[in-house]
Amino acid sequence: MQAQQARDTAPELAVRKLLHAAGLRYRVDSPPLRTMRRRADLVFGPARVAVFIDGCFWHNCPLHGNMPRANTDYWMPKLKRNRERDADTDRQLRAAGWLVIRAWEHEDPTEVAARVIEAVHERRVAVRGKRHGSLPV
Repeated sequence: MQAQQARDTAPELAVRKLLHAAGLRYRVDSPPLRTMRRRADLVFGPARVAVFIDGCFWHNCPLHGNMPRANTDYWMPKLKRNRERDADTDRQLRAAGWLVIRAWEHEDPTEVAARVIEAVHERRVAVRGKRHGSLPV
């Protein structure tokens, strides 16, 4: 398991390339909240958007996640804890005013990037509206 890549995976790089080409800037593999030890794949700080690109095996994708046949006493609780931790992370971030976007590694990077771009632009407009005392358009 130590050989598993924690960041800069192919799906992540594909999405990052599209977002960067669209003019968005972000932090990579960064904790959205200082008090949180968990890290998001992409963090858009001022817009408060955290993006997670989840691996099908490690996060138990309903389409592609499969349970290993060997050592199931280890893997079943491990994968269950991963799902529970994901849900807890989402809950904490939402409570702090963040928008959480989760994508699966098998999703089309163009579609994921489009979702992220739309969300970041919407959140930026909302933040600007609050700063100037008006409602966002």
